[in-house]
Amino acid sequence: MNRQVFKLSEYDFGIPKELIAQKPALPRDACRLLVLDRKKKAIKQGIFSDVVDYFEAGDVLVLNDTKVIKARLTAHKETGAKIEVLLLKNVGLSRWEALVNPGRRARVGDELLFDGSGVKAKIIGKTDQGLRVLEFNVKDLDRFLQDFGTVPLPPYIKKETKRFGYYQTVFAKQEGAIAAPTAGLHFTKNLIRKLANKGVNIVYITLHCGLATFRPVKTDDIRKHKIESEWIEISPQVAKIINSAKKEGKRIVAVGTTVIRALESVAKEIDKMSFIAQDFCGLTNLYIVPGYKFKLVDSVITNFHTPASTNLILTCAFASLSFIRQGYEHAASNNFKFYSLGDAMLIV
Repeated sequence: MNRQVFKLSEYDFGIPKELIAQKPALPRDACRLLVLDRKKKAIKQGIFSDVVDYFEAGDVLVLNDTKVIKARLTAHKETGAKIEVLLLKNVGLSRWEALVNPGRRARVGDELLFDGSGVKAKIIGKTDQGLRVLEFNVKDLDRFLQDFGTVPLPPYIKKETKRFGYYQTVFAKQEGAIAAPTAGLHFTKNLIRKLANKGVNIVYITLHCGLATFRPVKTDDIRKHKIESEWIEISPQVAKIINSAKKEGKRIVAVGTTVIRALESVAKEIDKMSFIAQDFCGLTNLYIVPGYKFKLVDSVITNFHTPASTNLILTCAFASLSFIRQGYEHAASNNFKFYSLGDAMLIV
């Protein structure tokens, strides 16, 4: 394998700022779709609702049912210094690991006050990754977040959207994500119904999108990046449906890089070059780079990802760096919209 694929600089495709989506397509499935055929090395384009045409009865569509919480908070110290807080992971009772900004002003022992709420949080620890451990003085933290938290939108979306519901999939169920599994944003209930009527098996797994999903790679050699763990859950029923489909020669179509990571994390080898899905509930820190041999996933529906992201690197591992670059160039020259609220890509 060409060692160039492990250089971080290869994953900066230089997307023009004017192509970064600032608002979603309405309806959701009216966004554009770029289709990359790996065998034919062919590229086609259409509308996302056309995706139904690429499925056959018996195929399995796997969706991530994680639900975004209002994890972004504004606080201040007793000195008046403003602190931005992004909750990442609940670590017991009223304790959360969080990203704080500016970090130099948030020291262990400091107390943070949240305006107008009467709620306080004490910084009781610091992790090896530089995160702060906060202990809140409120029992009903969910209610507090609903009342005082905001949507943790990506920084490249410059306008705060009032459509919180849009930055949530129509099938979101399990609370715990701090970022949406954006490939799933394109699905409508009607589109899911059309797929089901065609005989497609639609199943749901959970991966709570956390720091691993959006923290960029900074090491020059992408293989040296350390990815954070994220919570996944694959039920016995879902594993059974996937394994039956694989046995019958049907395709497993993953919606988003989160689903790919979750499924590939639970692949078990049963004989040479043959794998099954296992049910599992726990953490995964699977990091997929070029050279990885995919075990369960046959096709992918995904978004156009940010430079130097683990999501982009994973997508290149699935379809090759050169073909993904070709696809991005085609999309840019045809004015596709990029990133979380942008258009979609189907890789077959």
